[in-house]
Amino acid sequence: MSSEEYYIQGNECRRRGDFPAAMNCYLQAIALDPNSPAVVAEKMLEDIMNFYCKDIYNP
Repeated sequence: MSSEEYYIQGNECRRRGDFPAAMNCYLQAIALDPNSPAVVAEKMLEDIMNFYCKDIYNP
């Protein structure tokens, strides 16, 4: 899959509320393209998870 496809899949997972799967997709997108829009999405999702889902994600 391409960076853009991972980014789109991450957005779909995030909309469904599957934050861990979305984070994995964003990280895959970033690994393929460090300038991907997934960088911003990953930071946003990390902030959301740190605030709401402390049991799911521990940085």
